[in-house]
Amino acid sequence: MVMQILGRRLRLGVVGGGAGSFIGPVHRMAARLDGHYEIVASALSSNPERGRQGGLELGLAPERSYGSWQELIRAEAQRADRIDVLAVMTPNDSHFDICMAALDAGFHVVCDKPLANDLQSAQLLAAKARATGLGFCVTYCYTGYPMVRQAREMVASGALGEIRQVHLQYVQGNVADAPSSTGWRMQPARLGGSLVLLDIGTHAFHLGDYVSGLQIERLSADVGATVPGGAVDDYVGSLMHYSNGARGSLWVTNAAAGSEHGLSFRIHGTLGGLEWQQEEPNRLLHRSGQGFDRVLTRRLGPQLGADAARSIRVERGHPEGYLEAFANLYTEFAQVVAARLAGREPPFAHTLYPPVEDGVQGLAYVAAAVQSAESGAWAWVAGAGSGNSASTGTGTGTGTLGVASAQDTGAWTFGAADDDWY
Repeated sequence: MVMQILGRRLRLGVVGGGAGSFIGPVHRMAARLDGHYEIVASALSSNPERGRQGGLELGLAPERSYGSWQELIRAEAQRADRIDVLAVMTPNDSHFDICMAALDAGFHVVCDKPLANDLQSAQLLAAKARATGLGFCVTYCYTGYPMVRQAREMVASGALGEIRQVHLQYVQGNVADAPSSTGWRMQPARLGGSLVLLDIGTHAFHLGDYVSGLQIERLSADVGATVPGGAVDDYVGSLMHYSNGARGSLWVTNAAAGSEHGLSFRIHGTLGGLEWQQEEPNRLLHRSGQGFDRVLTRRLGPQLGADAARSIRVERGHPEGYLEAFANLYTEFAQVVAARLAGREPPFAHTLYPPVEDGVQGLAYVAAAVQSAESGAWAWVAGAGSGNSASTGTGTGTGTLGVASAQDTGAWTFGAADDDWY
């Protein structure tokens, strides 16, 4: 569709995701999967020499293999064949500055979560995106799975009746299993505060909102470290009250030894419930209050909803997974950006990728959870309920959302090298 609209692929620049990164290759593969983007510029590392070398290894022209993100934005803004989209996959504390500069330069933006280090900065970024009219996608990547979208359509259609309960889990073991690793994630100032909330907790919160169509009004949270001597928070348990009166719970940890990924939801209404596990992403369990349980899979083909169907690439019986889900966000964003560049209406009545506002909401949940954990009381989520704000940030892009348990910053850590990017 992009080629049909523009007669070329979108020109993509990438910041972060260099050698040793997990998420960098994921972004690049996702962007390329459906042929809508050509990666033409990069600043892959906070180390200029490594950044330039990394760009050359990707096959980029030497003059577009930049040593810093500032250099990339300045130079690309002056080119006749400038990038259309900038993808940001750097440590959390740099998201705000890079994205603001990209929007100022007129680039559409794809940004890894979290949107910023604090809620006020995220709000400023969202306001900038709205003021410029540029596209902005936050890569809450699990929303790209077809069966997640099927669940969302079923809830919206009333198949579950009125939603009464939302239960979310994200249970990993990488902190418990990696006591000797190092990286920026173990530095609360760079991370933005709580590791477990910002790294994976926001995914779980967002998944619940995305499928249920509801927002959390207030919550009570327990946040802390379960590993002795831990430099960061590795556990959060939360009770939630949703906007329609529904109740919910959340258990998220990256210190459950032996666990792999463990992202799941259970959502129940007056007529039944839905259950989904990311480790078996092509299956959705529909528990009916009026009949037999059903296991929905991609093999149902035409019986799937339109949003799920448009998210599938291969015939029934051939599983799709994480990379395809991630690619769905890039593909849908490409179609919207191409339409804007051509002065056309977007190709769909509604978009399925998470917009910048979803990134703001994620940080509102994080701020409320930190406030609740520190006060021992229920906290209202900013923009919901009483309208009270749980934000503690400064709005400068360098604030934090509370302080993690960092008694010993020389303790075990994990992630990419301290002097490099994600």
